[in-house]
Amino acid sequence: MSRNLLILGAAPDLGELRDTLVRLEDTIIFALIERSQFKHNPDIYEAGKMHFKDGYRGSFVSWFLKEVEHVHAKVRRYHSPDEYPFTDNLPEPVLPPLDYPPVLVDPQNININDEIFNVFVSTVVPEITLEGDDKNYGSSATRDIECLQALSRRIHYGKFVAESKFQDPTTHDLYVKLIKEKNRDALMELLTNRRVEELLLKRLKAKAIIYGQDLSTASLDSNGNINSGCSLLATTASADAGDERVKTRVNYDLVVSLYRDYVIPLTKEVEIEYLLHRLD
Repeated sequence: MSRNLLILGAAPDLGELRDTLVRLEDTIIFALIERSQFKHNPDIYEAGKMHFKDGYRGSFVSWFLKEVEHVHAKVRRYHSPDEYPFTDNLPEPVLPPLDYPPVLVDPQNININDEIFNVFVSTVVPEITLEGDDKNYGSSATRDIECLQALSRRIHYGKFVAESKFQDPTTHDLYVKLIKEKNRDALMELLTNRRVEELLLKRLKAKAIIYGQDLSTASLDSNGNINSGCSLLATTASADAGDERVKTRVNYDLVVSLYRDYVIPLTKEVEIEYLLHRLD
């Protein structure tokens, strides 16, 4: 059972944070699998392609996201320190505020959701879907929003990671020194753990292979159990060894590249921006 890290009143340690980030990997992979069942449907991303009676001039996905976030804002979603909206000018909650102990020192209220949205729409969606238009606009947009919100939460958790690293007594003084010097390159080097990143990418590949398989085609015995010769772990080892490509519902190499090329760099971008203003 996971703990609510937002009510601790102090920065969680890296071990607790990694447990949360590992669970978010599952959420993101399953969201990508769900989106991949529909075609690209490019019309839903083009501003002005659909005509809204309320006069909205953006894309269908942007309108849908705005409406969803208006509802979520009313029930305090974006008062939680680990949730960040894509939409401006949201309504105030209809419920009394929750009292979260102060953990982050974030005077800039860093939010890079615009960048996350652009990467997702221009790069991720075309890669995980088949070309074409299957008219499943509402279903596609619903899955898009689930992906976007999970990615946003994962990436902005970089603030908690940065705070935990800043509070570490073994490196605290060095962080303070580099922050005062505004030394981005040295901060990036200090907060980067290449071994952890390497293990993360290997774990993601294994998860994407296992979660992405269609178990309806698995070899089952008379009792409905998977035969010993149909080992999912053996399948991941086969993929790692470069054997015949494993067929999955979402391309596992794309999941790995999404993290390697975007999620990890954007998370570290959040960490750097947070640290540079930590002493404000």
